[in-house]
Amino acid sequence: MYQPIPGTMQYNSLIHDIEIGTIKIPQFQREFVWSKQQSANLLDSIIKGYPIGTFILWKTKERLRTVRNIGKISLPDAAEGDFVSYVLDGQQRMTSLYAGIKGVKIVRDEEKEEDYSLIYVDLEAQDDEAIVITDVDEKVDGTYIKVTELIKGGLSLATKYDSKYHEKLDAYANRFKTYAFSTITVNEAPLDVATEIFTRINIGGKSLSVFEIMVAKTFDAQKEFDLSLKYEELIERLSTVNYETISSATILQSVAVCLVKECSKKHILKLPKDEFIDIWDSVVIAIESAVEYFRSFYRIPVSQLLPYDGLLIPFAYFFFKHKDKPLGKKQKYLQDYFWRTTLTSRFSSSLESKIAQDIKKIDLILKEELPTYEQGVDISVETLASQGWFSTGKAYIKGFLCLLAYQQPLSFVDNAVVTIDNGWLRQANSKNYHHFFPKAYLKKQGEDEFYINHIANITIVDDFLNKRQIKDQAPAKYMKKFEKENKEIDNTMKSHLINDLETFGVYENNYDIFFSMRLQAYADELKKRLKIQPQDII
Repeated sequence: MYQPIPGTMQYNSLIHDIEIGTIKIPQFQREFVWSKQQSANLLDSIIKGYPIGTFILWKTKERLRTVRNIGKISLPDAAEGDFVSYVLDGQQRMTSLYAGIKGVKIVRDEEKEEDYSLIYVDLEAQDDEAIVITDVDEKVDGTYIKVTELIKGGLSLATKYDSKYHEKLDAYANRFKTYAFSTITVNEAPLDVATEIFTRINIGGKSLSVFEIMVAKTFDAQKEFDLSLKYEELIERLSTVNYETISSATILQSVAVCLVKECSKKHILKLPKDEFIDIWDSVVIAIESAVEYFRSFYRIPVSQLLPYDGLLIPFAYFFFKHKDKPLGKKQKYLQDYFWRTTLTSRFSSSLESKIAQDIKKIDLILKEELPTYEQGVDISVETLASQGWFSTGKAYIKGFLCLLAYQQPLSFVDNAVVTIDNGWLRQANSKNYHHFFPKAYLKKQGEDEFYINHIANITIVDDFLNKRQIKDQAPAKYMKKFEKENKEIDNTMKSHLINDLETFGVYENNYDIFFSMRLQAYADELKKRLKIQPQDII
């Protein structure tokens, strides 16, 4: 248990600790959004002796990525080995306080500059009026003073301002300098406890992601390591091969399994900073090797087709341990693992615990041993029929889209290779997903919606073909047109796992025959990729 310690800090101590780097705002805090007027209101509360809330601090020797600059003032880091107090609650107030007292200039995202030195104390104001103000257009010179000048004080104020204000000048300056800021300090709690406290305090806002926490934790200026930038660089490289949708969580989990064979939030947050930094480049190489393997061996051209992002994690682990392309048994057993994970929708829940189990299976594959699986796969035509409702969000359906992509589908019109792109694969109603027996046509025939919108009826085509050439025509009608234009139509259709137009019932517009034959074609492809075990149904 971590007992929070209540306390107070005087103005001088608070400002001093900010300026020497022992009070820091961690990077996972949200951006500073308070306006100059809000800062003035805060300073007004201080000058009137009102409570302004409590600063909650996490005191630790851990080093996080922090907000180092407020406005244009560069703040140093604390000496190595010294304690740092990270602000878990009160960063808007603390930044406003510091900006107002120091008179810094804040540049917002929209590149508008706001000058916090233009906050004033109205020497004519009564106690029940606003004493700290931002608008002095209608004020008489000599009846107000900048907060920054008031804090500096000095003998010059006595000559600059009428003697009737001297008592107020002293009193107001003294109120700032003697104000007791309420604090609660959590001493030397682990990072996961500190961030859990932060999340609970900020319950009305967006919860911190593990990635945001790890960006803060692993930052190292000397080693020039910034996880946020490293991730951006990796995604930029992956975008050149259409794998830019891989999430930051998946990348973190890949690092974790390579280090400790676990990838839960708890395990990730406990990863030693130096070990994380040292292993990063090797894991990145493993991730890129896994992506290249997905693209070349499985012919999955884009990340959006991956049944699960999480599949990258065990494959990255494999390539972290095995630098070369898998051959022989390793290749076959890896492929078997890929398809079992997909067909059983294995990662649809409890990903972290299942990955930990699966790393043991990858270790067996690395030794050329076939893992055993408690859950068998069912690739019977009957099961494929019952589970095939077409939805691009289902990992099970993405598996069949991977089978189609593997064939490198060709255009019905001219036998050109169909381009598969992440942009249009996100939506089931994309024009690049074509119902071979058009939906409108089958509805006229009274076919059930479930069997109309079924993976057995889906082909991947170019946008032009779907919009302008097919529409709601019967397949026999539009395919006869394509036969005249494309002399290699038989090979074209095989690239869509429609192995023979005649036996598939296309020329008879027989959807029942087409449906069962297409499912059988899928089942045959899956058999090639699995190491059939006794618990499997084929």
